[in-house]
Amino acid sequence: MALLDKIQKDLQDAMKAGDRTRLDVLRMLKAQLKNAEIEKGGPLSEEEELQALSTAIKRRRESMELYEKGGRTDLYEKEAREIEIIQSYMPKPLSDEELEEVVAKTIAEVGATSPRDMGKVMKEIMSRYRGRVDGKKVQNLVREKLSEL
Repeated sequence: MALLDKIQKDLQDAMKAGDRTRLDVLRMLKAQLKNAEIEKGGPLSEEEELQALSTAIKRRRESMELYEKGGRTDLYEKEAREIEIIQSYMPKPLSDEELEEVVAKTIAEVGATSPRDMGKVMKEIMSRYRGRVDGKKVQNLVREKLSEL
């Protein structure tokens, strides 16, 4: 089932259940995916759909940081609930152990020898595992591993 179809079905279920938060998030996701399709001029690939979802999650995480600094715990919690809903449409994330293996393997494949090679390693990991890894977490781990070399 295509992601847009799944979101549409879940949107209807949320309407019937009266789940306002889920309904709002699903409407936003649907609009974001439709806008991406219009920009592209055709249907989105699975990778492009995941990119749109990742962008939505990233925006909410950035908002959460600002709300936390501003002492707005109510808005912080709202963003956290929205992230949970969006993540339910993402593939299963890699565990910490799997991520460490992926980083070590990619460093070896790319032939990285110093922290200057971080861009090559990051590009490879993020393209292969889009939607399954958190960019900041990968960045910190890659930086740590490369500094050990």
